[in-house]
Amino acid sequence: MSEVDKQPLEEERRGSVKFEVMGVEVVSKQVKQSGNSGRIYLPPTWVGKKVKIIRLD
Repeated sequence: MSEVDKQPLEEERRGSVKFEVMGVEVVSKQVKQSGNSGRIYLPPTWVGKKVKIIRLD
């Protein structure tokens, strides 16, 4: 396995990876309990828009 191939495996072992995302707006929220799942409320203007969720911790 080359050095280039080893790098992603080492990052996975540490438990975090780096993402670069281009977007229009960002909010920071905490996930709340909702039955057997979690929920995040977003602005109503975001309804129908494409979003990405990234767990930070």
